Amino acid sequence: MGSPTAESPVLRAVAGHPAVSGGPADSAFTAAVSAITDAFGDPTRRRIYLFTRDHGSAGGVTVSEVAGEVGVHPNVARHHLDKLAAGGYVEVVARGAGTSGTADRRAGRPSKRYVAVERATFESGVPVRSDDMVLALLGRALDRLPQDEAEAMAEEVGATYGRAMAAGLTGDALAAGQRSLRSAMQAVADALTAHGFAAHTASGQAGLRIINEHCPFGTVATDHPVICAVDRGMVRGMLAVLQGSADLEVATAASKARGDTFCATAI
Repeated sequence: MGSPTAESPVLRAVAGHPAVSGGPADSAFTAAVSAITDAFGDPTRRRIYLFTRDHGSAGGVTVSEVAGEVGVHPNVARHHLDKLAAGGYVEVVARGAGTSGTADRRAGRPSKRYVAVERATFESGVPVRSDDMVLALLGRALDRLPQDEAEAMAEEVGATYGRAMAAGLTGDALAAGQRSLRSAMQAVADALTAHGFAAHTASGQAGLRIINEHCPFGTVATDHPVICAVDRGMVRGMLAVLQGSADLEVATAASKARGDTFCATAI
């Protein structure tokens, strides 16, 4: 597990829940959701981010490489990369004029390369800062609630956030409520990955599942496993919008906080 991320919008939403703070989550929650959906609501931009992230070890990617991979004009690729850079999801580095990628070079100028922000500072979908005091406050607030109430609250917050995330994804080829379950689950896994969960879908005798290889909540989830209900709620909320089934049974099948090697949400 990575370091806890106090600036995670989901953690801020939990801390702002009436059961914890005495009032509704403030406008910062809405602003965080808007920022993330603006960055990742476009399917082409999500593909570009994932491609950039996966090629970080090669020193980043150029506009022409992205354009060739995604199948868009270089100007379109540059637009998406610049949007991701403006949001703090990728950073621009310069390479000498002799580097590859002639479509990106201009008469003697160094070529731009784009590198995904390291997960050490980007674990929840937005640039983050650790704040142990806020996390300690959240943990004490959860401890004051009966376990069933705390878990219900955490899942409710996750579902609310999941629905907000999914609303930003409905610009894809399939409108809200018109996806197959498998297609919707893949979209959910992609969105969770953008938030630092390193998620993918899986199917087998255990049924359909979303596997999370990384927990952006860090040690707060270990100390308070009730936080795992946020993951479950996010999946339920996103599927309700993308697949259109509000009555899907969603359950936590595995949890790192409870000693498993990964987290899994079963559908």
